[in-house]
Amino acid sequence: MNEKPPTPAVENVPSYVGMQPEEIIVPAMSESLPTPKAIESAPPVAATGPEEMMSPNRRKTEAASREEFEQSLKLLDRSTSWFVWSGVLMILLPLGALVLLWLPWPLPELKPLDEQNASWLVQGLLGAMVVLSVYTLRSQRGLKALRKRLVDQMDAATKHRVRADRFYEMSILDPLTGLYNRRFGETRLREEIARAEKTGDPLQLLALDLDYFKEINDQYGHAGGDLALKGFARRLQRAVRACDVPIRVGGDEFLVILPECPPDKVQTILSRLDSIELTLDGQKVRVRFSRGVAQYQMSDTPETIIKRADERLYAEKAARPPVVAV
Repeated sequence: MNEKPPTPAVENVPSYVGMQPEEIIVPAMSESLPTPKAIESAPPVAATGPEEMMSPNRRKTEAASREEFEQSLKLLDRSTSWFVWSGVLMILLPLGALVLLWLPWPLPELKPLDEQNASWLVQGLLGAMVVLSVYTLRSQRGLKALRKRLVDQMDAATKHRVRADRFYEMSILDPLTGLYNRRFGETRLREEIARAEKTGDPLQLLALDLDYFKEINDQYGHAGGDLALKGFARRLQRAVRACDVPIRVGGDEFLVILPECPPDKVQTILSRLDSIELTLDGQKVRVRFSRGVAQYQMSDTPETIIKRADERLYAEKAARPPVVAV
């Protein structure tokens, strides 16, 4: 069985999806990305989300922000209640004065107020209404400041969430191709195996590897190799289903987790891939790939199913012509 061509050194310098390699300035990684066989010996990786990735200080800051936001909401509720009840009181006070002053009474001696007392009552009501109005205007100023503070807090919370989601996305995606990275792929494969054991649904694992990738790198440089990887990744994303998990393991090696996928559907997905044609240095270059498929079997582990897919991939790769012009 032929040995697999070595992973080119260009993989130590990742770039970002949709950008040309020369536009990216990223520090070089200290070691190359792992191959599929490295997954077999790698320890389990716990699933991480934006919350799990936050530092303790970041969590304390966000907890304090949430507490401040809740206190602001309580203050807003109290201010709203005050405005409601003050409005009700402003309506009831004049109505009460009207009832006492102008409604006819059957007997004069039963009339609760004479003219002098009525005058004092009207003055008192006017004074109370003035005080309520002044306090209401002052409260409105405070409410305006509170509203602005709430808007600022909501804006800050949104920015924190967007930033956390961005960091989480960077932690699970391969920067060059935009596919999921090995860490996320390993975790997701364990989850899908556990689900297949529980439900009995079919689970397929597809291993893919570009043919003659070293020759492409040697002839067209690292930028040409990057274009080949990104072009293949785009084709792979269009070929798989929404529920599938395409993964770039490292170098020119890829995995695709196919949950709830019967064996005959795998060929349908592979037929959408085919080979891709790129223009490198003004020349048409056809990028081909080898594949290996393994179906989940009872008591399989991630290591065993990856090993079977790997063996079938290398068997197909060994049957290719030893040299091809790119």
